[in-house]
Amino acid sequence: MIPSHRKPTHPGEILLHEFLKPIGLTQMELANRMGVPVQRVNTLINGKRDMTAETAILLSRVLKTTPEFWMNLQDACDLYEAKAHLAHAGSR
Repeated sequence: MIPSHRKPTHPGEILLHEFLKPIGLTQMELANRMGVPVQRVNTLINGKRDMTAETAILLSRVLKTTPEFWMNLQDACDLYEAKAHLAHAGSR
């Protein structure tokens, strides 16, 4: 369900607070396990990059989740932004 009263939490924030911190995994270690540059992980965690299907697959392999988990988090953010944009455009 998409929260209507607040912006959904970005997948990168979930990654950091619900996965990396609890298991003590650094961004560098995660990037190495995923086979990607650390900047890719860092920009995702900092909300400067959106979750892609490829990143979702790589994360699911390392963290034993599903790609759909990560993509659903991104979809919630995207839908919230689209609704906000359309609501703003409609008020003109």
